[in-house]
Amino acid sequence: MSIAALIIEFFTWFVICYFILLNGGYLVLNLLAIFSLRRRSEEKILDDLPQAYSGLEPPISLLVPAYNEEATIAASVRSMLQLQYSELEIIVINDGSKDNTLQVLKDEFGLLPFPEAYRVQIETKPINGIFRSTRYPNLRVIDKMNGGKADSLNAGINASRYPLFCGVDADSILQRDSLQKVVKPFLHDPTVVATGGTVRVANGCDVRGGFLTSVGLPRNIWALFQVVEYLRAFLFGRLGWSAINGMLIISGAFGVFRKEAVILAGGYRPKTIGEDMELVVRMHRVLRERRQPYRIEFVPEPVCWTEAPEDRQTLRNQRIRWQRGLSESLSSNWGLMFSRNGGVPGWLAFPFMVMFEWLGPLIELGGYAFMAVAFAFDWISWGAAGIFLFVAIGLGIMLSASGLLLEEMSFQIYPKGRHLAWLGLIVIIENFGYRQLNSYWRLVGLWRWATQSEASWGVMTRKGSWQRK
Repeated sequence: MSIAALIIEFFTWFVICYFILLNGGYLVLNLLAIFSLRRRSEEKILDDLPQAYSGLEPPISLLVPAYNEEATIAASVRSMLQLQYSELEIIVINDGSKDNTLQVLKDEFGLLPFPEAYRVQIETKPINGIFRSTRYPNLRVIDKMNGGKADSLNAGINASRYPLFCGVDADSILQRDSLQKVVKPFLHDPTVVATGGTVRVANGCDVRGGFLTSVGLPRNIWALFQVVEYLRAFLFGRLGWSAINGMLIISGAFGVFRKEAVILAGGYRPKTIGEDMELVVRMHRVLRERRQPYRIEFVPEPVCWTEAPEDRQTLRNQRIRWQRGLSESLSSNWGLMFSRNGGVPGWLAFPFMVMFEWLGPLIELGGYAFMAVAFAFDWISWGAAGIFLFVAIGLGIMLSASGLLLEEMSFQIYPKGRHLAWLGLIVIIENFGYRQLNSYWRLVGLWRWATQSEASWGVMTRKGSWQRK
């Protein structure tokens, strides 16, 4: 056998083995998620009984960063004021908005300047003033110089009074009982330092007065693809890692943190695009270095609804940004991988993220290109091409279908038959073009991180057609 033939055979088996390991890893996470959901379904029986801790949940500070949100900020705050929770405070952080966000808040909630001690535990951009509502005693607004979302959250942490805080996007919708559900791990285990809930696509749903009234599917094909993605990512991705305390990301749209643990880790890093993941990875690293017992858990029952991009350019910007944020999160916490006290996060989760999420776009697209060229020039057999298609496409369809199956078995958010039929169709067709396009966008994000191109959030076009007054 010639050297060229050996090289082709090596790369053929390398690509096939990579996709087997990739999908095999997600299959293991799927199995862990199934066991976790089975255990949770048994625990749900107790939910119908009187709860000993009802009304005794730890108080929470709800932090709402806002930048140029004059059109939606009043409705968002009103919906948060109606959340079912024993004791919470809402802190809106106006991050140097150039529109009338602050004035809208003043008019809607009767804000007046409130002189209070502001303890700087994490450095932030200067604070212009703090306001308190004359109508809602638990509502305060911080007006500060523009510093970005991470800087705004840090300012909210400094001003917060309670031991737990929850960061919420100004354009997201929480279900009324979401906070009660997402804090349960804190009640059961004192070592819990963070929990994250499920994020679902709001496009196609009906929201009135800041609360979800009916669930539907978007008509836009880009948003439909994302419904399946979110099911797959949350139901067996994060739930699987959570089962072994290896979850490295909590969505910035909906997560609860123990304030002292976040301050210990240094707060959010303002210069990072993916500030939510970077904080969680850094908390793993810092707490592991200190040999401090802790848990970071995913709670599937509480749901936060958010609008997904409905045009290709906005979706592209989002995925490039996510991949760059992933790159920054991993590269700035490299010491966690294979560290002496790394445990599951350092020895399993971090290497998995590096190989299959961080470098994945490069290897996946390279694999597709190599196999296409090799087959076109008759360098590989029909059998090898068939095996590749099975492990790259067939297993991908199976994993997406399993995510949909877990959703239907456990939560039944989409109860109508036509909804399931549409999602079943999307599960299949997303593997023929959309996932490859997504990998290309992620590769662009990886390249921009590697070349240190200027970071930009891009223009996020939101329609808000699902919201009603």
